Amino acid sequence: MSAARSEQGFRNRGKTDNQILTSVQNMIQDAMDILGYGSDLFELLKEPKRILKVRIPVRMDHGKVQVFTGYRAQYMDAVGPTKGGVLMHPDVNEDQVKALSMWNGIKSSILSLPFGGAKGGVVCDPRTMSFRELEHLTRGYIRAISSVIGPAKDIPAMDPFSSPQLMSWMADEYRNTHPGESASFITGKPIVLGGLRGRDTAIADGMVSFIRETAHIRRLDLKSSGMIVQGFGSAGSLIAKSLYDSGVRIVGISDAYGALYNPDGLQMDELLNSRDSFGTVTKLFEHTITNKELLEKPCDILVLAAIENQITESNAKKIRARAVIEGTGGAISDKGAQMLEEENILVIPEIIAGAGDVAFSYLEWARHLQGNIWTDQEVGKKLSQILTGALHDVSETAKERKVIMKKAALLVGIERLAEAVRYRGWV
Repeated sequence: MSAARSEQGFRNRGKTDNQILTSVQNMIQDAMDILGYGSDLFELLKEPKRILKVRIPVRMDHGKVQVFTGYRAQYMDAVGPTKGGVLMHPDVNEDQVKALSMWNGIKSSILSLPFGGAKGGVVCDPRTMSFRELEHLTRGYIRAISSVIGPAKDIPAMDPFSSPQLMSWMADEYRNTHPGESASFITGKPIVLGGLRGRDTAIADGMVSFIRETAHIRRLDLKSSGMIVQGFGSAGSLIAKSLYDSGVRIVGISDAYGALYNPDGLQMDELLNSRDSFGTVTKLFEHTITNKELLEKPCDILVLAAIENQITESNAKKIRARAVIEGTGGAISDKGAQMLEEENILVIPEIIAGAGDVAFSYLEWARHLQGNIWTDQEVGKKLSQILTGALHDVSETAKERKVIMKKAALLVGIERLAEAVRYRGWV
């Protein structure tokens, strides 16, 4: 249920990169038709405002120079600077970067954040590169795009496949190319360089906020509710532990090897302490069930924090939860989500359920601008306010428009972008 899985799920839904771009454009077109906007607005919003392609020479350890291709897509700056991560991956291409910049813009808009959405990419395989090579490539990328980034232009952020070390190199290189300017606007930095504490748990904390708000929407008493967390990895286990400590009954968990279910509740402390070095726990138990069987067990809230394609039209009718939270991109198919809501099962889509890292990145940027010092508790409170506020807006739109939550989320995000463009007088 990590940010990596969230974005990877969006990128790997059985579509080519061109199909992913077309899919996002179709979502925008569909939302704008419902909202009643004309074709002129769609023409502006259907592609990023700018796409920069660069070539980055790096002298490799074997002595020869290798030239890498990089991209930076900036979607829409009507509400503020664009912002997004830098994906270093061998399969990165221009259409993919465009689509992800647009997706980031819509997600920021749903959260009411003053960002327009961006995405960067470098075609490389960091796993095969030395520390020195990766540093030179990272710095070369920032030099190549330095004229189009800045605190009021475009904000490079942490990507699921990057690290605080990469973000530190980016910030340092920006200072080198812009003497006298601060590079603190670049987010995802380590704490000693101005990063915020708690990034590793931001998505899990965000999910807990969504779970509490979901219980409120469904009029559930969390302490008397039964919850299943599918996916007992780093984020899933944090979610289960946090809720368990506050009195919630965790009735089911799963990992890659199987699942455990007990309607009376599982002992989270015992399970967490029993995990092996790979984080798995179900192999220790003689009697387990499959992940498929776990999904169909009765519960009040089902959290999908594992992999893609878990609920589709083939099993949606068998789900016996009152609410399902999609913590991983692509965990619920569009048809599956439609069928769940037809059965009066509330679905919280990944575009908002997995937005904790986006909101956390905003808080790091905002602290830089304001020069504030926040405690961990203050950061957590601000994060919760952003996320629960977005969920409330989407829930109200779903009721007013009589659409499923995923469609409502897209309507909220795209309408805000369209209105910003309209008020700016761009169309």
